Amino acid sequence: MSEVARRRFGVSTTLLLTCAALGVAGGLLLTPANWLSTVLLSLGMPALSVAITGLWILPAVIALRLLRRPLVGLLVGIIAGLVIVPFSGYGFMSVVTNASWALFAELPFLVVLWRFWKTWMHYAGAAVLGVVYPIFSWTFFDMGVQPLWAQALFFASTLISCLVATALGILIADRVRAAGVGRR
Repeated sequence: MSEVARRRFGVSTTLLLTCAALGVAGGLLLTPANWLSTVLLSLGMPALSVAITGLWILPAVIALRLLRRPLVGLLVGIIAGLVIVPFSGYGFMSVVTNASWALFAELPFLVVLWRFWKTWMHYAGAAVLGVVYPIFSWTFFDMGVQPLWAQALFFASTLISCLVATALGILIADRVRAAGVGRR
């Protein structure tokens, strides 16, 4: 394996511990968010329920922006999902959910094989997720019976939430890097 490939795909203890810390912090953030989202949904407010869904992409965005390494977003998402499992009514599906959200954060970088780390790529993954998630979750949220304005609000809430959470993740990662953590 060439030196460049080894550097790109090598996994250090520091990298793994940083991913673990970000995943645990993400899981601690997502545990109450999971319950809040469930309560809002049970109260018949799907558009409000998805207004916080961007939080699920936040840990992966922070990891990708801070570490700039392949698959760290996915690893952090899986760890966050494992943290949530004992506190979630969804059990191990929380791991699948978190991994799938993290995959969208990782996707723009995967497309270019992690050769470029541009800021707009974070937003591209969030925008795709903000459009795709409402489509795939349409039946789960029973949006077909909702009025048109509620359906539009459902899409807008999801998209805005993903974009705002991505902006927050970029800000957090940049501040943490300025404090001396992560890749320079």
